Amino acid sequence: MQTIILCGGQGTRLREETEYKPKPMVTIGNKPILWHIMKTYTDCGFSKFVLALGYRGNMIRDAFLNYPYYNNDFTIRLGQHREIEIHNQGERKNSPDLEVVLVETGAATLTGARVKMCERYMEGDQFMLNYGDGVGNVDLNELLRFHKDHGKIGTLTGVRPPSRWGELEINEQRQVLSFMEKSHVPRNERRINGGFFVFNRELFDYVSDDADCILEDRALAQLAREGQLMVYDHDGFWQCMDTYRDFLYLNELWNSGSVPWATQAENTKK
Repeated sequence: MQTIILCGGQGTRLREETEYKPKPMVTIGNKPILWHIMKTYTDCGFSKFVLALGYRGNMIRDAFLNYPYYNNDFTIRLGQHREIEIHNQGERKNSPDLEVVLVETGAATLTGARVKMCERYMEGDQFMLNYGDGVGNVDLNELLRFHKDHGKIGTLTGVRPPSRWGELEINEQRQVLSFMEKSHVPRNERRINGGFFVFNRELFDYVSDDADCILEDRALAQLAREGQLMVYDHDGFWQCMDTYRDFLYLNELWNSGSVPWATQAENTKK
């Protein structure tokens, strides 16, 4: 199953880091947050990605085109016949076994249009989708089973919110009813949209390639009105990198040796 990751936003609230790089390339430790997100998927067995590029997308292209050279020692012999020899030492490893499609979707394009522009590269009847700026230890195989069991078009992962986020109104059957800016729901029952989506291919009928098409305002809201959007409850770790404060927090966790967004599959390997 393929996973679309939205990598094109400008990250204006994280301008300290995104002035010269796209938000997915902002680092936690010595790795871009995009690497951490993709590792969550590969640890659960999902290794096919479609990246919707936009703002400073060439930096993401460069990272993948030159992955072996950025992650290994190498010798380069210049001259008429250039030769590059890659050396793998210690913890350095060969490139991961991934399939990555990089799609140019425009610097000013909004989320729904970015998704629509990826449609031509999608192979199956179902796919995953995520934002390029949040990490969490979501059990993706359980998420997928939940999606297949309920039979609706879409599933989003509902996470416990920091107080500043708009929230989801959800019924007892875990069906999304609406999106709310403020709520009177008790805090321990609140959920927000944490990404980590699963969709049937019908989602593409709810978005367009108009640059101002927003996934949340158009597609998700319409699916909710039609009773076609469900929420998968995630009570584990989740954190976006929306502000410089978030950046510092995630790096403090990493530097302390705590990686709470590591999946169960990854922890089993350790």
